[in-house]
Amino acid sequence: MILISKYLVPKGYLGMVVFPFIFLKNTTLKNNKVLINHEKIHLKQQIELLIIPFFIVYFFEFLIRMLQYKNWQLAYLNISFEREAYKNEKSLDYLKSRPLWNFVNYFKK
Repeated sequence: MILISKYLVPKGYLGMVVFPFIFLKNTTLKNNKVLINHEKIHLKQQIELLIIPFFIVYFFEFLIRMLQYKNWQLAYLNISFEREAYKNEKSLDYLKSRPLWNFVNYFKK
């Protein structure tokens, strides 16, 4: 379910997912198939980790990446969940063939 909220989506981002909702900054983004696919990949990740553990892992991995890169944007882009979503967002059929727990293949040192 896609909802529009310029207040819930953090500044500097276009969308975010909190299962079962995709929140977008504005209505025109509903037509952005790549963005919607990116967010659907996050929905799948959240389901696989039973939602709450997803956010715990996401938060701690972000902290580790902040220590590693000392840069918010680099830390965010190197979270395994984001790496999988960004790498595959343009492949609109990705979720049809995506292996279970595939985000673990995007963890790196």
